[in-house]
Parts: sequence; structure tokens; C-alpha cells
Amino acid sequence: MTFQLAACAEMLWRDRPIDWRASRLKEMGYGVGLWNWPAWDLARLERTGATFTIMNGYLQGRLADDAGADMLLASARETAAVGKRLGVQRLNLHGTGLGDGGIPIWQTQGVTGAMWLKARDTLMRICDLGAELGVTFTLENLNLRDHPGCPFNSTADVLALVSAVNRPELRINLDLYHTQIGEGDLVRWCAACLPFIGEVQVADNPGRFEPGTGEINYSVIATALRDMGYAGPVALESFAKGDEEAALEAFRNAFTV
Repeated sequence: MTFQLAACAEMLWRDRPIDWRASRLKEMGYGVGLWNWPAWDLARLERTGATFTIMNGYLQGRLADDAGADMLLASARETAAVGKRLGVQRLNLHGTGLGDGGIPIWQTQGVTGAMWLKARDTLMRICDLGAELGVTFTLENLNLRDHPGCPFNSTADVLALVSAVNRPELRINLDLYHTQIGEGDLVRWCAACLPFIGEVQVADNPGRFEPGTGEINYSVIATALRDMGYAGPVALESFAKGDEEAALEAFRNAFTV
């Protein structure tokens, strides 16, 4: 198996406690992705012994203005302490905080040059924090259909920012579900982002279910990633169309190359 496989616990077995989900993923040989932490029983998650691959790295804030950046840095520092407690490998960021249903809390219809410069400065400060605490942050691309008005949402925007910062404390969380909706051309985007990828996340489209349920040929993408030399984490961030274990097996089959 070429890749380090993981799955988002918050999207699977949604009627089960989060620590049960983490334990089951561990039993099946997967790392565990998480979203926000305040509702979790951290002690119970710790006791699972699971490998936590990624979680949201902040609870509030945004990249492109002074007040939002200060909130983001303070929230990231608090969240990093939780991440270190759980041994989380990557702490994930977006252009702005997301509210209910993934709707951006702060929305914009355009990004100015000054906002680009401020976002780069904010991410430099994030990298300083990462170096201080010994943690790695990722910046995730999104799509505007599901997350309207989100600044720096596209794969191109995320690549531009992360490559401009160009520090090891900041990587790309390349979410191919969002790339498919926003831009398509997935193999070429994988190649363009390759030097900066911290994690690849997958779900099929439409529906945001496991590979094999939609239009994306993930077996081809897995082979392309392998041939590019990528051997890092690949995470299923999807719902299960039917049975969760069958969905995880479909994911494993697609990314066993």
C-alpha cells in the first residue's frame, strides 16, 4: 500500500460516539480525521490510541484583515494545544471560519491586492506559531457552491498562498472533491500542488460519498499520485452512501496501487 490512509470520523457512523468511531477506524487500519474539538471528550479520544491525522486548527478568525488575523492566531494557539494532546499531525485552516452547514461566517465577493498581502502575512505568523509549538498547519481549498463567499477558496488560491509563504510549517490540504467542483483537471492540480501537499482528501461527486459512487475515477488519480512520487496521507472525507465499512473498503481499493 503506497499511501497512509485515513478517514474523517465525523462523517461516518454519525449515530455513534466519536471515540467509538475513532476506535473502529483504528481497528480497520485507518488514521482518524476530526473537525472541531469543543464537543469532544478528549480523554476518551486519547484512550482510543488512534492516530489522529488532521483536525480543524482554529475555531474562529480569518486571513485577510487585522482583527480576523488576531482572532485566528489566538484560536490556533489554543487549538494547537489540543492537537498536541491528541498527537494530531496536521491542523487545518480555511480563508475564513465556517459556520453551520459550512457557510463562511465572513463572506466576500472579491479579494483585493491588500487582502492577498494580509493573508500572506497572517500565514507567516501562523508558521511562526507552528515553529514555536512544533506543529504543522494546512490550508484547505473549498468550493463556492458549498461555501459561498469564502475568500481564498480555490485550489489556485491556496497554492498561490502556500507557495508564496514557502515554509515547512504550512502545507496544502488538497481536497479533490472541492477541486472537482471548482476547477476539475484533478491530475494536473495534484502535480502542481505536489511540492506543498500535506494531505490529500477525497470524496466522489456528486453526493460527497465514497469513491465509485460518482464521476471521479479515483483509481486513475491514485496511480498518478503514486507515479508522481506522492506517498503521504490520503483521507476519505465523505459520507457513506450505504454501509460505512463497505465505503471504507471502496476507498481502500481505489487507493491500493
